[in-house]
Amino acid sequence: LIMLQACQTHPQDPIQIADNLNLDRFMGDWYVIANIPTPPEKGAHNAVESYERLGDDKIGVTFAFNEDGFDGERKTMTPTGFVSDQSNAIWGMRFIWPFKADFRVLYVDEDYQTTIIGREKRDYLWIMARQPQISDTTFSKLKDIARDRGYNLEELQEVPQQWDE
Repeated sequence: LIMLQACQTHPQDPIQIADNLNLDRFMGDWYVIANIPTPPEKGAHNAVESYERLGDDKIGVTFAFNEDGFDGERKTMTPTGFVSDQSNAIWGMRFIWPFKADFRVLYVDEDYQTTIIGREKRDYLWIMARQPQISDTTFSKLKDIARDRGYNLEELQEVPQQWDE
């Protein structure tokens, strides 16, 4: 048992992030497939996070979702991201000046179609994709990656997505 515990990732260990994130490829819309939600996101439907380059190290962000159902009020947040490391995967996310929240791109697949966003504290998590639905196999793989990064997924919730085609 002691040997197994020694092999586990512990929350105090630095969290693994994506290597050499290509910011231009990362820009655009990402559907939130599942999350460990922040308080305002609980009950979110049709959640989408959109990124736009505003400069070399500055990212405009729009996060929108329907509150408590597909017909719920559309809520929008517009923080600004500030890239803070050479990998481009660690950002400070400013919702209210002068404070910046920790935001880390933990994983992005080679085609930039799926991603995992988290925080060093491992308290919140977002599994996102370029499409509103992903296969069970892909979802399972992304959850495994999040676990490997030290996340406990007991509070992970799927985010309902329903879009007119």
